[in-house]
Amino acid sequence: MSELVHSVVEGPADGPVVVFSGSLGSDHRMWDPQVKPLVEKGFRVIRYDSRGHGASPVPPGPYTLEDLGGDLVALLDEHGAERAHVVGLSLGGMTGMWLGVHAPDRIESLVLCCTSAKLGPPSMWADRAKTVRKNGTASVAEAGVGRWLTPGHVAAHPGQAAFLREMIAAVPAEGYAASCQAVERMDLVGDLPKIAARTLVIAGAEDPATPVEHAEVIAGGIPDARLAVVEGAAHLGSFEQPERFTALILEHLEAAR
Repeated sequence: MSELVHSVVEGPADGPVVVFSGSLGSDHRMWDPQVKPLVEKGFRVIRYDSRGHGASPVPPGPYTLEDLGGDLVALLDEHGAERAHVVGLSLGGMTGMWLGVHAPDRIESLVLCCTSAKLGPPSMWADRAKTVRKNGTASVAEAGVGRWLTPGHVAAHPGQAAFLREMIAAVPAEGYAASCQAVERMDLVGDLPKIAARTLVIAGAEDPATPVEHAEVIAGGIPDARLAVVEGAAHLGSFEQPERFTALILEHLEAAR
């Protein structure tokens, strides 16, 4: 059953639609650095909080990738978008791949950032879900930021690190845990060749959560996908290296346009 998720829309009403789908533990603000550059180029930018996150509903878990993909299709319907460019990071990238396989007619192009088509071991996700249900999301916020940003960036930008820690800690425990369960059971590797959308895969060279090899599997599996590796980026590369990620995204969108 699809949920109507919380979304924020910026840019011209008649611009090509770009939907940004975020990481586990984030809300739509993780994409703040990308909004202005895209709006200035005439794109209509839709950001949303994944189910169980931010201001979106928190249905009881577990969630599946099909649930998350269905929410994104419902979001497109809500905004009258027949097709959209989908930019997803981590869990958002997994959602984008699901759409590429199961709702190809709704996808103009895909940008898959710092993500994986299969992210084991399942026990790690089951354990993390259990921890969060027991101790809340604040208990994983420090470790989360440790994966999202390189240690050098945390040291140089303590305010950004604090902002992201608070973002993770604010996610409802059930929403976070139920989303972990979607990743736990996910395996999209065999479906990658079915994705026909023009696809850009972006990896962070220092990403400990979804290392570059995961991006190579995706880029190798999707026909004609392009791979870019960004130096000095951990898992939340779009936030840590916004200029480089935004330039890559814009270049891809303009080429697809």
